[in-house]
Amino acid sequence: MKKQLGFIGKVSGLLLTSLLVLNPATAKTLKLAYDADPVSLDIHEQLSGGMLQLSHMTHDPLVRWAQDLSFEPRLATSWERTDENTVRFKLREGVKFHSGNTLTAADFKWTFDRLKTSKDFKGIFSNFKALNVIDDNTIDLVTDGPYPLVMHTATYIFPMDSKFYAGKDENGKDKAEIVKDGASYASTHTSGTGPFKVTSREQGVKVVFDRFADYWDKDSKGNVSQVVMTPIKDNQTRVAALLSGDVDFIAPVAPNEFGQIEANDKVQLVTMAGTRVITFQLNQERREEFKDQKVRQAMAYAVNNEGIVQKIMKGFATTASQMSPKGYLGHNESLKPRFNLEKAKQLMSESGYPDGFTVTMMAPNNRYVNDEKIAQAVAAMLSKINIKVDLKTMPKAQYWPEFDKRAADMLMIGWHSDTEDSANFYEFLAMTPNKETGMGAYNSGNYSSKMVDETTMKANKETDDAKRAAMLQSIEKQIYDDAAFIPLHWQNLAWASRKGVNIKPIVNAMNFPYIGDLAID
Repeated sequence: MKKQLGFIGKVSGLLLTSLLVLNPATAKTLKLAYDADPVSLDIHEQLSGGMLQLSHMTHDPLVRWAQDLSFEPRLATSWERTDENTVRFKLREGVKFHSGNTLTAADFKWTFDRLKTSKDFKGIFSNFKALNVIDDNTIDLVTDGPYPLVMHTATYIFPMDSKFYAGKDENGKDKAEIVKDGASYASTHTSGTGPFKVTSREQGVKVVFDRFADYWDKDSKGNVSQVVMTPIKDNQTRVAALLSGDVDFIAPVAPNEFGQIEANDKVQLVTMAGTRVITFQLNQERREEFKDQKVRQAMAYAVNNEGIVQKIMKGFATTASQMSPKGYLGHNESLKPRFNLEKAKQLMSESGYPDGFTVTMMAPNNRYVNDEKIAQAVAAMLSKINIKVDLKTMPKAQYWPEFDKRAADMLMIGWHSDTEDSANFYEFLAMTPNKETGMGAYNSGNYSSKMVDETTMKANKETDDAKRAAMLQSIEKQIYDDAAFIPLHWQNLAWASRKGVNIKPIVNAMNFPYIGDLAID
């Protein structure tokens, strides 16, 4: 059923209002097709690329990443370090929420406290002691010791409208409650400060965003008055929709489809090197065999990840042997991809499993580029060492609840470092799962290493880059030797649009297109 947001009113009236933001002669509608739509409207419910793309449309962060990975002021106009544990931010004045409420420092405090309770986000903020309100337009971010990633983490603070979420809903539930993979007031209602308001939403079919008439950024060159987001799971169908003119902008673009786009003079392809690592995790709590280091190593040796990059990704990815891509402090040059089928068979024999065993595997079919084909390839490769795989793939809206339940022996997970730093990979994918701290929240393999846990936490207190790099690289070596997971590749990024839709200035390595700044000729 179509869900109209409670505070919004009729879409037709909002369309008229939104057009007042822009010159009527330049106001444009953008028809956008992603591989999937947001799973929720609660930006703290799930830490994922899709939810962060939504956050940049409906909310604004304290600061945001520029294409050159510098920091741009957004709701903070300036910042300064006042002591080794404190960074003070001056806030933009006169900013309005979609509800009409005025943004104040109290909303940042409320948001910070909520982030610290989010199952997915609390790990990012584990090094932060407090967000203190100095006055209505000044806040302090306080860490529990020297921390090198304060500004990186500030990009994840999107203030929510504390007054809008106050009180109970019609069912007597707390409007601010975070319900993972379930219905809540926050998952179906939203009030941010961002360039667009959600005016209608039909899960899995269409989301309509209208320009916020009172948006604070009057200097933006963006002239999109409305965004109609349609999820199109299939790569070829998404490209066909662009080529036929049914949509204006698509993402992602699978490498197999590049030729069609490059051969058409009405559309354009924009590509960028990516840092999202694609992996399979091995659940050591579900399978006794996975507790054996030699079995895990055998599986890593059996998977030809270079072959996957060349045949399935058409070379549009970088073969991975670790989590940290080149350029990150933790990238360890000594670690190489290790496909060797004979070595894999030898390790299976040494472990006592020469005849193999049967496992279950789950993967999404619309979250990562060619995810279903990759899963099928990995299953086929493991069969060569007598590991039989019962594979099940599904759309990401159904996949993530299954992932959270750890519902299979092997689960696919891709991860882009939320802080553009190596430690974030370990915090979420490799540290021992801990519900209280949020560490290991996406470690579905239940891998646990005292060395990884302790060294990651030490690295998060080290401000000397050389010393910190040595720590992070030693973690990568430990994870590699343990074969904690099966690394596949770092996924590159590709977007396409019709010509005249100027997407190149608004896309970035984080894959959060800044649609509010999009200018259409």
